Amino acid sequence: MDAIQQQMFDTYRAARLQEPPPPLVGTHDARVLRELRDYRRFEAVLHGRLATGRLRAALTRLFAPPRPRPPVCR
Repeated sequence: MDAIQQQMFDTYRAARLQEPPPPLVGTHDARVLRELRDYRRFEAVLHGRLATGRLRAALTRLFAPPRPRPPVCR
């Protein structure tokens, strides 16, 4: 059963039981994504990693040209 059919079934059931209809499909998608992002940032901090900019830092390390190392003094 796809999401539209489930939405129609839930709306019909709510009408029969005289309850308020459920929210439309996709109504809270942006909120869920924001909460997921915030949760991942929180987990990163708990594990001692950067909370923001992790993807950019990883890509920079991966694709940036290697920096020249200073000569070793002996």
